[in-house]
Amino acid sequence: MLVQIIAAKCIGIDAVRVLVEVEIDRGVGIHLCGLADTAVKESLLRTVTALQAIGYRIPGKKIVINLAPADLQKNGSGYDLPIAVGSIAASGQAELPLAAAFLVMGELGLDGSVRDIAGALPFTELAGKEKLRGAILPAGCALEASELKDIDVYAVRHLSEAVRVLSGVPCPELLVREAARDIVSPAGAGPGQDLADIIGQEGARRGIEIAAAGGHNILMLGAPGAGKSSLAKAIAGILPPLTREEALVTSKIYSIAGKGNLRCGLMWERPFRAPHYSASLASMIGGGGGDNILPGEVSLAQNGVLFLDEVAQMPRSVIEALRGPLEERNVHISRLRSKVDFPASFMLVAAANPCPCGYWGEGDRCRCSPSQRLNYLSRLSGPLMDRIDIQLWVRPVGSSQLASRVRSEPSAAVAARVRAARDIQHRRFAGEPVGTNAEMTNKQLARFCRLDDSCRQTMLRLMERTGLSMRAYFRIIKVARTSADLAGEPEILPAHLLEAAGFRFLDRPDAFE
Repeated sequence: MLVQIIAAKCIGIDAVRVLVEVEIDRGVGIHLCGLADTAVKESLLRTVTALQAIGYRIPGKKIVINLAPADLQKNGSGYDLPIAVGSIAASGQAELPLAAAFLVMGELGLDGSVRDIAGALPFTELAGKEKLRGAILPAGCALEASELKDIDVYAVRHLSEAVRVLSGVPCPELLVREAARDIVSPAGAGPGQDLADIIGQEGARRGIEIAAAGGHNILMLGAPGAGKSSLAKAIAGILPPLTREEALVTSKIYSIAGKGNLRCGLMWERPFRAPHYSASLASMIGGGGGDNILPGEVSLAQNGVLFLDEVAQMPRSVIEALRGPLEERNVHISRLRSKVDFPASFMLVAAANPCPCGYWGEGDRCRCSPSQRLNYLSRLSGPLMDRIDIQLWVRPVGSSQLASRVRSEPSAAVAARVRAARDIQHRRFAGEPVGTNAEMTNKQLARFCRLDDSCRQTMLRLMERTGLSMRAYFRIIKVARTSADLAGEPEILPAHLLEAAGFRFLDRPDAFE
């Protein structure tokens, strides 16, 4: 008897259909085919043991299990559950009339328990696109898909529960209900740093406000202990909450990486990723063996913040690999047998010391020569620096400010202005494939950021004085557009251009003399 169970496999952030076919006929042996990796091949022993543990027999016949399409590599342990229910139906030990109506995925324990797998959210999304009746997933990860309202999701903890659902027995207690969506973390909470707790740094605070409002990349230079890390962590608290479309894409990335939100469905907080400066190229960009390619930090920071502390200490190959994602807003990973695209639209926040000793610009404490300073930050190449819109110098807080401890403006007040600016951009880019000023292409820049005669004269003087590249020219206009949005101005004014140009002090030839 031939039985077909619908399963899935993730390629990039989307899932594709995999058909698990189980045929039992005369003969001897259990045969698995369909380009399965070691984890899938080992599923046979797990499945047989689990079936016997809950009272099902293994027929003494030839069992052929095919994973179609046969030319697509199958990996992972999620095929245990569809193979098990297919074997039960094919052997006639249970009637499963709904076997072809559900997408089934899950790993089996030897006692028949169902364990978590990665990719529950894209699997459920595929089931909806395929017009299936529902999806049967492990209880530990089924809540990832609780906010996909157009499809029934059954959260099972044991193989017997999956059999009950497929046999047509009503199991309302296994359905992931709306009640599961009530536990929602407050959006924008971030790592817990409030701007009110940061003393001074008015110039840097203005810079991070503009960066958050327009999604601009930012570099902070300053001595050790000046507050660069605190400012970076505070950025997450002033960003607006994710839209539903952004939350869905970000949640799918985390689901595929096995880091899904197991408590409350989609992720509504913007991610804040802060990898160590010794992170490898594969961990930063993404990678893996064969078809098992996982997203890296640039994708895990999708729609959020990627904070790179001590960026000048990072390997040159890792830093330069960021150039593509910063410009294209996605990352393309190529391997011999597979090619995968992951989204990588993030806000880069980088921090570094200005010299090897870290104290250049702080009186006479620095002992580095101009050439040492140049060599230290020359690890950040010109093309990479061109992709950073805002450059901030963060100076240590003076003793008088520390003694007075005047409380600064809290994050909530700044977040309100940032959200108002983002709302302006949302209306401006309605129907466009971008959502923030930083994402504008040159064509969109010409359409939405027209400069009058006074603004053009201002930009001409700036270009002649500083020798900026064309990429820097366009990025100044983008930052100026964000500055105008924060001020509620419909058009860019010369003052906005001058403020934006002031955030590019490293472009001056005498910056480290």
